Amino acid sequence: MTAADPADAVLRVGAIGFDEPRELLARHGLTLLAVADGEPIPGSYWGDTEAGIIGSTVYARPDTPVHSLLHEACHLLVLPPDKRAQVHTDATDSIEEEDATCYLQIVLAGHLPSVGSARLMDDMDRWGYTYRLGSTRAWFERDAAEARAFLTARGLPTA
Repeated sequence: MTAADPADAVLRVGAIGFDEPRELLARHGLTLLAVADGEPIPGSYWGDTEAGIIGSTVYARPDTPVHSLLHEACHLLVLPPDKRAQVHTDATDSIEEEDATCYLQIVLAGHLPSVGSARLMDDMDRWGYTYRLGSTRAWFERDAAEARAFLTARGLPTA
């Protein structure tokens, strides 16, 4: 008997629906478009079920992990609007922006009543995000000062 993959237990968009994340992203100037089951996700860097980004639009299917939808959306949010408009699939190679993106996705999950920050951090660990303190929660609570400063400097939420 093989052990189940922990990544299989992450929360998927289909479990919460598109309305709640669509409204959240719209408050930040982004559009969320649903992709039909089995169709390729436009702008997906990793392919498979991972969310995609093109310009100010985030693409996801019902089987897309919520953490992926939020992560890709936050990649767009940490960019200045003029750079955001040019994004297609790959938003950045900046470690500073990546850290801010990870922090912001946790914050925004707290603004989704059907998700919450704690669930998202657990899902990030299940999916394989890695941090030097051993868990997403430890990083978020004790090792993310630079990410918070980055977000604050850009007027983005940190709570």
